[in-house]
Amino acid sequence: MNTRITLQVWIEKLMDNSVMSVNSTVPAFEAAKLMENSNLGAIVVLENLVPVGIVTNKDLTVKIIAHSYPADTPIRRIMSSPLISITPETDINTAAELLSSRKIRKLPVIDDDEVIGILIASDIADHITNS
Repeated sequence: MNTRITLQVWIEKLMDNSVMSVNSTVPAFEAAKLMENSNLGAIVVLENLVPVGIVTNKDLTVKIIAHSYPADTPIRRIMSSPLISITPETDINTAAELLSSRKIRKLPVIDDDEVIGILIASDIADHITNS
């Protein structure tokens, strides 16, 4: 079997399909409620239906408190941008290197400007440990 194809399957196997996205104008408190209700640690931010950033639970807690932003601050003010993402064709080694070099834990998986999943660093670690 072609190694590159095998690695592609791993990304699709490892990514979490339960990912949520919101418009960049959504207030921070609404994004936080969506994340809490969906038990998600991150939410992808869209502008004109194109993914442009990500907000993690850490962004919400640290940036809102550290900058004393009000709860109704538009999510675009606290999102991490530009969005660092991968495609379903990205191999697992490239994804792991990206997570490590950028010191991030979540990578949205994007196909044709549509968020189709999210890859989390702990999922890669679990996969390596269990393989």
